[in-house]
Amino acid sequence: MKIEQYKIQEHNQAGMAAQQRAFDYLSGEIKNVPEILQQLMAFQVGIPSWALGTGGTRFGRFPGGGEPRNLEEKIEDIGLIHQLNQSSGAISLHIPWDIPSNPTHIKTMAAQHGLRFDAMNSNTFQDQPGQEHSYKFGSLQHVNKDVRKQAIEHNIEVIRHGIELGSEALTVWLSDGSCFPGQLNFRHAFQNTLEGLREIYAALPDHWKIFVEYKAAEPNFYSTTVGDWGQSLLYANKLGPKAYTLVDLGHHLPNANIEQIVSLLLMEGKLGGFHFNDSKYGDDDLTVGSIKPYQLFLIFNELVEGMDARGMNHTTDLGWMIDASHNVKDPLEDLLQSVEAIMITYAQALLVDRKKLLAAQQNNDVVTAQEILQQAFRTDVRSLVAAARMQSGGALNPLALYRSEKVREHLIRERGAKTMATGL
Repeated sequence: MKIEQYKIQEHNQAGMAAQQRAFDYLSGEIKNVPEILQQLMAFQVGIPSWALGTGGTRFGRFPGGGEPRNLEEKIEDIGLIHQLNQSSGAISLHIPWDIPSNPTHIKTMAAQHGLRFDAMNSNTFQDQPGQEHSYKFGSLQHVNKDVRKQAIEHNIEVIRHGIELGSEALTVWLSDGSCFPGQLNFRHAFQNTLEGLREIYAALPDHWKIFVEYKAAEPNFYSTTVGDWGQSLLYANKLGPKAYTLVDLGHHLPNANIEQIVSLLLMEGKLGGFHFNDSKYGDDDLTVGSIKPYQLFLIFNELVEGMDARGMNHTTDLGWMIDASHNVKDPLEDLLQSVEAIMITYAQALLVDRKKLLAAQQNNDVVTAQEILQQAFRTDVRSLVAAARMQSGGALNPLALYRSEKVREHLIRERGAKTMATGL
């Protein structure tokens, strides 16, 4: 589904007076508005193909109707999100959930919606129909060489799909680990995993990257073979210059200082990308910024500072993607909220006075340093983000327009009330 452009223009015009008042006031309070607008207009957040349907819990899944029944419909949904916010111009596929049967057609369709293909994602945490060997006791770590070989071949297959679609990265998340003491030889598990990753790394095209994702716990609760950023960094360093660590905000132990992790990985040139979500207890996969917005700001503060220190392009030099599970919300509404939260937080991080902050740090002026950060965080930048969005052809208020156009009702009529998205 697409919304007629004139409807976006009418929606924008109806709210323009209030938007202009807020924008004029903010423009008088901050510096470099044109530069910040350009940075916001360029920044894009990838949408994962598995996030277009209702997620679930260990106890149930309650689909809301109108969910995409195939990859083509997923591309249509992401295209609609991008049409509304102009900040979701990439799609990330999960294989084998979304194998493109006709890559040329899929690539052309994505381009028609203004989308490119972000990192490809492999899946060795589930057994697929017809699969010869089970991943019950791990994949790349497995004691059985045939299981490891199967997992390696799957990742290489994912790379081939990505090449056909124009992707340039592979994300590897392993659920490998153990549930009970004594179940696993930690050294052997690490060495087997490294050996497998080396074979996958060797299959990467020259211009590709591999992102090694880590997670503290779940589904294994005693040990995880890639359990934290240190272990991921070990793998990335051993693999070579095309290997990087990927940070998922929900994959840490409670109260982990994620902003410090980000800073150090950037310093080492080994931060590859982000999976954005939010959490209260663990890997909750909640709407970005819904639980800990100040932590998200502090992370973005380090991202901007660290990338600028290395002369990196904010838009292209890291992979930005949402990884969420929409258990009780309309998935498209949730994604619109998440992208908006990311754009707002990025804008706030761009407002931080770096020179004053550095001076306060050098003088051990703790109070001033805190004031500088909180001044940026407490600034209402919504009109700035909206201005950037409208200049790119998007909607003043994407969520409001989505609801006024009754998009979900339209999708239910078109696809049915009992559909469930492929993948999850």
